[in-house]
Amino acid sequence: MPVTMPRSDDSAATLRLLLDTVSELSTVRHIDDIQRIVSSSARALLHADGATFVLRDFAGSAFVQQDALDPLWKGERFPLEQWISGWAMTSGGAVVIEDVEDDPRIPQDANRPTFVKSLVVVPVRRAEPLAAIGVYWSEQHEPTADEVILAQALADSVAVALEHVRVLQELAVTVELSSTDALTGVANRRAWDRALTQALESGSPITVGMIDLDSFKLYNDINGHQAGDAVLQECGRAWNAALRDVDLVARYGGEEFGLLLPNVDGRQAMPIVARLRAATPPSVTISVGLATRKVGEPIIDVVGRADAALYNAKRAGRNRVFLAADE
Repeated sequence: MPVTMPRSDDSAATLRLLLDTVSELSTVRHIDDIQRIVSSSARALLHADGATFVLRDFAGSAFVQQDALDPLWKGERFPLEQWISGWAMTSGGAVVIEDVEDDPRIPQDANRPTFVKSLVVVPVRRAEPLAAIGVYWSEQHEPTADEVILAQALADSVAVALEHVRVLQELAVTVELSSTDALTGVANRRAWDRALTQALESGSPITVGMIDLDSFKLYNDINGHQAGDAVLQECGRAWNAALRDVDLVARYGGEEFGLLLPNVDGRQAMPIVARLRAATPPSVTISVGLATRKVGEPIIDVVGRADAALYNAKRAGRNRVFLAADE
């Protein structure tokens, strides 16, 4: 997006820039994108020398992004009632100051190191104050009513963008929660079933593993269920760290877990499983059964063969890895 444009008497160019800004804000997915757009557009729309985006964090005002004043206060927090941006947020109105040296609301000691001579600060609001946009001039400037309207129009678009980002973040959390086992932090059975379906559709080589914590019922009986839960949590963290990015470990049920290893056969899967076994907490051991999907084989059959291999590993004495018998 350009940072220069014709003066404000070219209303068509100003309108185009504002519409382009609104369009760009409608696609943002992260707060950093909003900061970048505000920095560029606020200066271009108002022919200003700098702009700030101040985000309310409900513990104060945080200077999230600063072109005008960087690096003086970047990242610092200020009580809302003690800062001009906070005043704009809580009052819900624009602050227009032609001469910052002649306004009692401006902390002169703090402002002295900056170039700011004039400013406009507008609130970003929905049902409650969310943020503020500050626009600054290095020479004394009397902001016009049109400039204030432009700044507020930008702020209103930013309010919508912030709400969009918030919804996306909440959705991401919801998706993560719906796909994650609450106790262990690995994928849950729903995510496991979905991954198996995707693997079937992709047709790519894949090895399926079934993992069982050995004698876990006895461990719980001796140490208590809280200790058992702690071990399951340790396993989840350790296994996730030990596997490749493309691999998936999921809690299948109780102390049994599923393992999805793309693009390897059973033999190639052995070093991966060895890392997983080495990462397992020393208080328990695991048995693993592996099966590589054959061409055209339904995933449910692959899982069945991996489960049979797991049974053979446990029958052979536990604490070992078995490949499916027909591989």
